[in-house]
Amino acid sequence: RRLYFDTHALVCLLEENGFTTQQSEVIVSALVKIMNTNLDMIYKDMVTKVQQEIALQQVMSHIAGVKKDMIILEKSEFSALRSENEKIKLELQQMKKQVMDEITKVHADNKLNLNLEKSRVKELHAQQDRALTQTDRKIDTEVADLKTMLESHKLDNIKYLAGSVFTCLTVALGFYRLWI
Repeated sequence: RRLYFDTHALVCLLEENGFTTQQSEVIVSALVKIMNTNLDMIYKDMVTKVQQEIALQQVMSHIAGVKKDMIILEKSEFSALRSENEKIKLELQQMKKQVMDEITKVHADNKLNLNLEKSRVKELHAQQDRALTQTDRKIDTEVADLKTMLESHKLDNIKYLAGSVFTCLTVALGFYRLWI
């Protein structure tokens, strides 16, 4: 392992500051052991460049597999959605045709019913007109009969009146003759 500081320079520095050579070497040796232990702990948690590249390749192949699966799933979902959409379009067209047929049927039924009602109303009006005409004829006949009866009664009354007047005149002439 490389050490990123000069151990001999540290020993010399310690000797300059009052440590003996043996003490300085022991301190530097302890520092090297501590650093190596720390580096071992750090290296345990770290990966090497090769391990990192292998992990990256594994991740990339996994991503590519997921991408393929997604594309296949998307295509199958898309085709399933497309076929479902076509089914719904066909059902919608059938329903539209059925609705249009029903509308046409209802329209024809309504037109037929309307024409039947018109003919019934016309027949009813014709019957009413005939009844009214018959009633008018009956009234006219009755009025004519009443006029005829009135005229005959008038004539009878005139006859009776004339007869009464002549009778009174005859009686008056008879009395007049008798008195004269």
